[in-house]
Amino acid sequence: MAERNIMKNVLLTGAAGGLGSSVVTLLATRGKWHVYAADIDMAGLDALATNLPNITPIHMDVTDVESVRAARKEIQHHTDHLDAIVNMAGLSAFASLIEGTPIEDCERIVQVNALGMVRVNATFFDMVEKAKGIIVNTSSSTGWMTAQPFAGAYTMSKKAVEGYNDSLRREAMYCGVRVVKVEPGSYATDLTRNLRTDFDRVYTNTTRFKKALSTMRPMMDSTLENSGDPRELAEVVVKILDTKHPRLRYRKNSGAALLALEMFPEKMVDLIYRLLPLMARN
Repeated sequence: MAERNIMKNVLLTGAAGGLGSSVVTLLATRGKWHVYAADIDMAGLDALATNLPNITPIHMDVTDVESVRAARKEIQHHTDHLDAIVNMAGLSAFASLIEGTPIEDCERIVQVNALGMVRVNATFFDMVEKAKGIIVNTSSSTGWMTAQPFAGAYTMSKKAVEGYNDSLRREAMYCGVRVVKVEPGSYATDLTRNLRTDFDRVYTNTTRFKKALSTMRPMMDSTLENSGDPRELAEVVVKILDTKHPRLRYRKNSGAALLALEMFPEKMVDLIYRLLPLMARN
């Protein structure tokens, strides 16, 4: 078995995505880490591996446990341990929990955002344990903030990540493995840009929410226009990996409008949203 003794080994899921590729790029170019870059998008992974050093592309579908197990076998051809796992695979959506395809939307997003993380961490845990390493789970500001309408599928997945992460941390500490969660806000990636397309589809097809949605669009646009640079979040993740005693959670770019809502009690937030249709132009 070929072993890389100089650099540390990290498995990073969602590596071809906007946030994931930013983390991969920063890690790969620092020379401290060899990145096992995992994603379902092999073309994206090959592009990273062609242009960057210290990367091994790994095909992995986090919704398929057999795919995750196959990825483990591939990685074991190169190393018998992992110093870190960084879970960044994720989906988002602007969708109704009443109209459209709410069951399918929730199943699809929870399978990736929450259960995908469970599959990866459970499958690779002993390899991290061997190195007394660290697991970084990507949640979201949505995971700890008050829930917003038309973000139900995404919200439930990230609320699940919050609970899963904390329970995992309190088990893994007995094994010498640290667990940290990252709670990013909006960053300029295809994932966030696609929310505008989702919004347009929901707005076009709704029979119930046209007035409310027409007042929400400027709020959404403002949030997306103030999205952060993905490199900013990448620097946070790299800092976590390089820190001997990282914090339990890291929050970044939560968004002013959503933070403002946190000042109000739940009933007041409900009232704000209830009044939105009255603000719509006729």
